[in-house]
Amino acid sequence: MKLPVCVDPRYHDAVIFDLDGVVTDTAAIHLAAWAEMLGIFLAQRPPAEGEDHALFTDDDYRHFIDGRPRCDGVAEFLQSRGISLPWGTQTDDGDTIYGLANREQRAFVDLLSKGVPVFNSTVELVRKLEAADVGTAVFSSSRNCDEILPAAGIADLFPVRVDGVVARELGLLSKPDPAVLLQAAKRLEVRPDRCVIVDDAEAGVEAENDGGLR
Repeated sequence: MKLPVCVDPRYHDAVIFDLDGVVTDTAAIHLAAWAEMLGIFLAQRPPAEGEDHALFTDDDYRHFIDGRPRCDGVAEFLQSRGISLPWGTQTDDGDTIYGLANREQRAFVDLLSKGVPVFNSTVELVRKLEAADVGTAVFSSSRNCDEILPAAGIADLFPVRVDGVVARELGLLSKPDPAVLLQAAKRLEVRPDRCVIVDDAEAGVEAENDGGLR
């Protein structure tokens, strides 16, 4: 039996929410973009000994990509399939790690323009926390946070945001390292052990545990 989770202002000063799959249903959009991009890549790649070119699956997304920066997700997935590619450069469009990441970004932005669904229960919870003087923040490995929130109609929801842009500027390691979560707690001016993290990715759960968050 699942026990109810209680955020208690006596013990918790802030709640930090993952963006994709918790606040907005962008996880489904990301999954579709990855499936489109990698489906084409795997189908066009010539057979090679030791390489697995089977269709990209939901499990692949969950285990190797979800919660990680785009290039790290590409590298993890390719390694799982025995495929070796050079990293290339940040402006690549070819068969390199950066090139595949850039293709996924274009596919994602394309799908993003059609609208972003939100989880209304999460938005309602954020409003209740604000009313109870419990701080809130949002974090994401994505660099698209400032585009996603307005597209979802919740541009005003979080005063503190730590996304892929901030992580790059500050040189923060990505999940499963807790650096991004700790930065969010720092910006909220609260102790990590008095922060509750809401995440749906395996890498996020590991980061929470390692960072001493709840």
